Amino acid sequence: MNTTDHTRYWHTLDSPVGRLLLGGDGERLTRVDFQDGPHPLRPAAHWQPSAAPFATAIEQLAQYFAGRRRSFELPLAPVGTDFQRRVWQALCAIPYGTTISYGELASRIGNPRASRAVGLANGANPLPLVVPCHRVIGANGALTGFGGGVPIKRALLALEGALPAELPYAAVAAQ
Repeated sequence: MNTTDHTRYWHTLDSPVGRLLLGGDGERLTRVDFQDGPHPLRPAAHWQPSAAPFATAIEQLAQYFAGRRRSFELPLAPVGTDFQRRVWQALCAIPYGTTISYGELASRIGNPRASRAVGLANGANPLPLVVPCHRVIGANGALTGFGGGVPIKRALLALEGALPAELPYAAVAAQ
């Protein structure tokens, strides 16, 4: 498919964590949005509904939710600043089934004092699940800051076997 015409495509699918909206340019995935979360994205009027551009993504997501896929091999085109793209690239290096803190992620990108900026970049991730921002947790183990909502973050970490062994009481009470 030719992307020079700037056509955008979308497709929704049901998943174990609710309805997902996929967006892309016909060749690359640009969006994954939780439609049952607190901030659902609606396709723009000029986007075209079609499952065909997302066949590989749909297959890989099904494998992930079935526990048969630990990382994604998809052409991606996230839109963001250089800093955001550095954070998103570092997210992809967090192994399946593990979690790290925002401070650790900031250290991994060479800016250990930027944990708040890393948190903001994490929250702006347009490709959750595929770019695993759900694997970043608070320094105290709290499941904080996820665009799909904390219950979805908890479900994804449970799927991966990555829930912290013991969440502090304050972290549990806040959820």
